[in-house]
Amino acid sequence: MTVLPDEGFPLAAEFPDPTREQWQRLVEGVLRKAGAADASGPAAEAALATELQDGLVTGPLYTADDAPAAPGYPGFAPFVRGGRAEGTAATGWDVRQRHAHPDPRQANEAVLADLENGVTSLWLTAGPAGLPVDGIATALDGVYLDLAPVVLDAGGDFEAAARELLRLYDERGLAPRAALGNLGADPLGTLARTGTGADPGAPLAAAAALAALCADGRPGLRALTVDALPYHEAGGSAAQELGCSLATGVAYLRTLTAAGLTVDQACAQLEFRYAATADQFLTIAKLRAARRLWARVAEVSGAVTAAAAQRQHAVTSTVMMTRRDPWVNMLRTTVACLGAGVGGADAVTVLPFDDAAGLPDAFARRIARNTSSVLLEESHLARVIDPAGGSWYVERLTDELAHAAWAWFQELERAGGQAAALRSGLVAERLAATWARRSADLATRREPVTGVSEFPHLGEQPLQREPAPEAPGGGLPRVRRDEAYEALRARSDAHLAATGARPRVFLAALGPAAAHTGRATFAANLFQAGGIEPVHDPATVDADSVAEAFARSGAGVACLCSSDKLYAEQAEAVAAALKAAGAQRVFLAGKPGGEQREAYLRAGVDEFVFAGGDAVAVLSSVLDCIGVA
Repeated sequence: MTVLPDEGFPLAAEFPDPTREQWQRLVEGVLRKAGAADASGPAAEAALATELQDGLVTGPLYTADDAPAAPGYPGFAPFVRGGRAEGTAATGWDVRQRHAHPDPRQANEAVLADLENGVTSLWLTAGPAGLPVDGIATALDGVYLDLAPVVLDAGGDFEAAARELLRLYDERGLAPRAALGNLGADPLGTLARTGTGADPGAPLAAAAALAALCADGRPGLRALTVDALPYHEAGGSAAQELGCSLATGVAYLRTLTAAGLTVDQACAQLEFRYAATADQFLTIAKLRAARRLWARVAEVSGAVTAAAAQRQHAVTSTVMMTRRDPWVNMLRTTVACLGAGVGGADAVTVLPFDDAAGLPDAFARRIARNTSSVLLEESHLARVIDPAGGSWYVERLTDELAHAAWAWFQELERAGGQAAALRSGLVAERLAATWARRSADLATRREPVTGVSEFPHLGEQPLQREPAPEAPGGGLPRVRRDEAYEALRARSDAHLAATGARPRVFLAALGPAAAHTGRATFAANLFQAGGIEPVHDPATVDADSVAEAFARSGAGVACLCSSDKLYAEQAEAVAAALKAAGAQRVFLAGKPGGEQREAYLRAGVDEFVFAGGDAVAVLSSVLDCIGVA
């Protein structure tokens, strides 16, 4: 048996350490072989970088030289690595399920089923968007309130809902110190949701009164939620979500301390709610950056170290959830849950995969709660404290995101604070600009949506769910990544219902399969994203056979698919034959240039479809051309 020396495993001792410059030279060679523009040194490395929102860039390589200053230790300021020294290793994160069924009895059945099968706390949406306030007691019938924390989310009805829950505690003889959860007061979040004209003064005073009540002998009960979801759901970036949450938290600190609470007591009354997305690294970095930022706010406000640790509730994003092919949402929420857990969230809510279709059924709720259970019990994810800590990429992304968020927070403060920025339209304007840029990426499929803009399934049967109560609006919008494509698919569905068939496109494939399969697959995928059924029969056509094949297809438009070489030989004649056969529009899959492009246009090609083109504009124009309302 060989005993290794104390200095560790010298497995790489015979290999010299490569330099970054050596790696860059290897990249240069790969780029040249791929036909990319000549780039050397840092420019070659930059060619492989990925742009994120907020001006952030993800590089292809990170080394120790890229790491920012040491982030500290878990449980110690600035809490980048977690709010508690032990992290979630002892008990795992709090598995929190959301309930919004307007029928208290049905809500109670779902609540009990969740608590019996792995859920550890309840998030009740009350008021117009969910459970009636006077139905809270019925929904919690049979729940051990000293074991299961209850988190309320009642919007403008937060005071009535909080009083009802407090009354229920007293009615059941629950000792004040045994009450667990959050009363859910969030006046500025409600302002963001419902409009910029309301004065939050009275709601803030009511929230402060609830906070004083909780601070007086109810250590397990918080009064306020700093909900950043309205900003994420309006299309905001990660830095904008963080900056708005900071500005809101600062406004609540000012209100609570003015009402007589100490800074430590005020910090203890706040829980922060963030969105977790399928971008796992950005989710991890966002939660780590949020703790760092809030620790700085608490420090300059005079809080003791322990009170500066931010309590976090992560919720899988509604923006990423799709109405088409909703089964893919299970994968999205799994990755988001993983990111939230690794990022150090104290509580995690996995929304059911059918959330976008209406009220979830029992199967969807079971999958949602089991997502956390698998990651906790089978993957043992919570047993490692800050598993992303030390990753040069994650540490750098955390640092850069924190700086971007802090800059936005400072701008909000200069504008008079979060309430003033909401009323003036500053927040709405910035979020809209961010969403417009992201919408362009979605339209061009630079940001793909699996099952919607990529690999759609036209034959799927839509989920039928009971409609969810409509949440109050009037403020910031609620957006979804699939909304542009969903509008196109809805037009196709209406056409199917009216005529018995979907709008069709004929794929005029030229030459053998080896020549046309790649572009035919691309075109079929593209047109199906708009609900347009591709017809690829026969497998190949030429100028003599294309007219008859097009007539049999029942399509109104056609798309040529083949290699550049065969296009040069046949495309002009085939395009002319299609136009003569009555094709309303003729597309060509590819991006020719110069004289070749002009020749195709003269022969009858109307438009070219290619990777990076505006898919939404193309598909909308096709539906318009065919006459689909």
